[in-house]
Amino acid sequence: MKKRRFGIDIDGTVTDPATFVPYLNEHFNKSFTLDDLKEYELSGLLGITPEEFWKWMLVHEKHIYSNSNLAAHAKGILTDWNMFHELFYISARSKEYHDITTDWFNRQELPFHHIELLGSHNKLEAVKKHGVDIFFEDKHDNACAIAEECKIPVILMDTPYNRESVPTLVYRVDNWIRAKETVDTLFN
Repeated sequence: MKKRRFGIDIDGTVTDPATFVPYLNEHFNKSFTLDDLKEYELSGLLGITPEEFWKWMLVHEKHIYSNSNLAAHAKGILTDWNMFHELFYISARSKEYHDITTDWFNRQELPFHHIELLGSHNKLEAVKKHGVDIFFEDKHDNACAIAEECKIPVILMDTPYNRESVPTLVYRVDNWIRAKETVDTLFN
């Protein structure tokens, strides 16, 4: 098997996409489930402006990132892949959360070769710079842009907020087990 470089988003991909839901419910006095999150941008659902949402995030994201739940089966599959591939995590998280993120990876005993926090959802340059062979993402427009511009397969972790149509190189999967099956099909 050829060694490959996997580019992997963190939030909503390695972490459970419902991680934010309890925090939103508690702070905004709601009773949402993941199924209620039909759009990636949450301010409209919460009845607040995007500015108000980001002010809330600035206060809470450190705690949320430190206590995020892993997506089901992610740890075992990433641990197996680590024996044969390079795992490069590329996230929109702000660079100031690098230590918190690395600490979380270490506490979860998740393997990594590189963690890059961009502070932006635009991951194209990082994907190109690191020469990743495949990318794993939950944000629909990122998945489509990476697949179309970088001409690499993208595994889109299916969530209620990313159900728009996808181009040919984007493979929608329900979970990490399906992600592994898709990778096995693409690279074997």
